[in-house]
Amino acid sequence: MRGLIAIFSRNIRNFLRDRTKVAFSLIMSLLLLFVFSFVMGGVARGIERPLPYLIAGIAIMTVFQQAMNNSTEILTDLASGFMKEVIVSPVPRWQVSLGQILSAAAIACAQGIVILVAGFFFGLRLSPLAAIGSLGVMALAGVAFASFGLFVATVSRNSSTFQIATSVVLMPLSFLSGAYIPATALPVFLRPVVVMNPLTHVTAAFRAASLGLFGRPTSELVSMGIAFPFGSVTVTPIGSLLLILAFGAAFFALSVLKFSSADFSSVKVGFRRRGH
Repeated sequence: MRGLIAIFSRNIRNFLRDRTKVAFSLIMSLLLLFVFSFVMGGVARGIERPLPYLIAGIAIMTVFQQAMNNSTEILTDLASGFMKEVIVSPVPRWQVSLGQILSAAAIACAQGIVILVAGFFFGLRLSPLAAIGSLGVMALAGVAFASFGLFVATVSRNSSTFQIATSVVLMPLSFLSGAYIPATALPVFLRPVVVMNPLTHVTAAFRAASLGLFGRPTSELVSMGIAFPFGSVTVTPIGSLLLILAFGAAFFALSVLKFSSADFSSVKVGFRRRGH
C-alpha cells in the first residue's frame, strides 16, 4: 500500500502548496452563496430555512466540482512524465488510481467542510447527528465523483476534451440539481432531467442529512424539492442515497479497471504545472 499512500500524500501536498487555486476555489463557492442568497427569497416557497437549504446545496456542489477538477491532475502528471515513471514502477496501477481517487475526494470534502463552516455565519446550524450524516454523504459524493472524474479523464486522455465535457454537460446538470435553485422552481418540462440527474440525488441526500429531514413525511419532502415523484414511485432521500452509492460503486470499479488497462503513451494537456 506504499504506492497508494505516496500518491495520496503527494497530491494533498501539491494542492496545499497551490494557494491561489485553494483561494479561488473557495472564493467562487462563497460568491455563489452570496449571489443565490438573494434569489432564494423569491423561489423558496415551502422551504422552512431557505438560507441553510442553499448553503447545503452549495457545499455539496463544491465537493462535486472539486472532485471532478482534481481528477484532471492525472493528465498533467502523465504529460509531465511523473506519472509515466510511476506506472512503469513496481507499484500496481490499482494503487495509483485509488490514491488519485482518495486524494481528490479528501481535497473536495475539505473544501466542502470550509463552506459549511462559513455557513455558520449565515445561520446554518448542525446537530452532532446531522454533522456526522453530512460528513458521511460528503465522503460518499467525493469518492463517487472523483471516480467518475478519473474515468472520464482516463477515457479522454486530453485535458481540453475533459474541460469541454465538464463545461458542456456537467455544469448545466449542476444548475438542474436543485443545489442553487430549488427543483420545485424549475420548469415542469425539465423535471425528467432533474430526476435522472445524479447531482440531484447527491444534493437531496446531503440536504436531508444536514438539515435533519430524514423521517419527514414524503409529501413535505416533495414540496421542498428533496423527494421526487417519478411515475408511480417517489424517490426519497434514502432512495437518493442508494442511487449515489450504486453510481459511486459502478464508476469506482470502472475507473480502476480502465486506468489499469489504459495506454498512456500519448496524453495531451493544455498546460503544464511547475514543479512536483
